[in-house]
Amino acid sequence: MSDTRLAPPDLAAFRYAVYACSSKIDLSTPPDPAVALFEHRLIAESFGRLMWPRTFEVVDLMVSAL
Repeated sequence: MSDTRLAPPDLAAFRYAVYACSSKIDLSTPPDPAVALFEHRLIAESFGRLMWPRTFEVVDLMVSAL
């Protein structure tokens, strides 16, 4: 990080990943990467609904890591 005024993100705090899931409407075949990471599930769901109302998926990374 070049800007010392910005704290590095704590990746463990961002447990909810939002996926666009373009494969659900046959727009891609390889696995989709996460589009955004959030600390709170409700914010992740709101973001997904705004961007991709029918195809998004929110995954709890802490649960899927177990």
